[in-house]
Amino acid sequence: MSDPFQNVDAAGEEFIAAFADSMDARQSDPQMESIVATYLSKLRFAEGSVTVEVGAGAGAVTRRIAAHAEPERVMAFEPSSGFVKVARGRAKQYANITFEVADGTALPLDDNSVCNLILHTVLTHVVDPAPLLKEARRVLKADGNLVVCDADFSKASLSNSPNDPLNACARAFVDEFVTDPHIVAKMRSLMIAADFEVTEFDVQSRTIADNDQMLPWVEETAKRMFDRGEIGQELFSGLVAEYKRRAIAGTLYGYQVFATAIAKPT
Repeated sequence: MSDPFQNVDAAGEEFIAAFADSMDARQSDPQMESIVATYLSKLRFAEGSVTVEVGAGAGAVTRRIAAHAEPERVMAFEPSSGFVKVARGRAKQYANITFEVADGTALPLDDNSVCNLILHTVLTHVVDPAPLLKEARRVLKADGNLVVCDADFSKASLSNSPNDPLNACARAFVDEFVTDPHIVAKMRSLMIAADFEVTEFDVQSRTIADNDQMLPWVEETAKRMFDRGEIGQELFSGLVAEYKRRAIAGTLYGYQVFATAIAKPT
């Protein structure tokens, strides 16, 4: 199946609204807040600096960057006009952010003009990361920093037991909503090939035990199976209900791995 994040606008307004909310919910999780805060703490936001986020989605991470960098400029680029519209509406209180529709392989920026460039959960949704990293290398200053933070979807799980039906939904989500679930294993070599020196590489586990932050993995995949006639309404509703039951009962166990690499141009 084709990853809908490759062409978000084609996926429709309902998809945009659902995943804008899902991204906000995910980023509000203390574990995700810690991941972003940690890499932001290692960047410099000097007076007059420009920080760029590529593939900003609906701006959940962009707003964290802007709060940390304030009053310095943060420029967010996203190929989906639908996500950009939502992002602008949710960031009105941040005077130092701009959102523009642009492809990350052709940024409307001068060479050597950016102090920090961040790719947060982007590379896992592209067929070929090399052009994105090449463009990042072009626009970054010689002493700039590239941050790549992404999920190792190959390790993601909702399993409590062998043949767990919720884990079948998790695997289906990866198959249908992710382009390269193994991007974390390739991250450093891709950055080195694009003429970066990787100065830090960190991996953090994330667990979901009592909230709805992996519920879209079940809802969206079960809905697709229902729409294709693969399952009936009873099973669709049952899978969603089972996720919620486990969250209340304290038996929900979702597992994800996030990796962050920080690099400088060579």
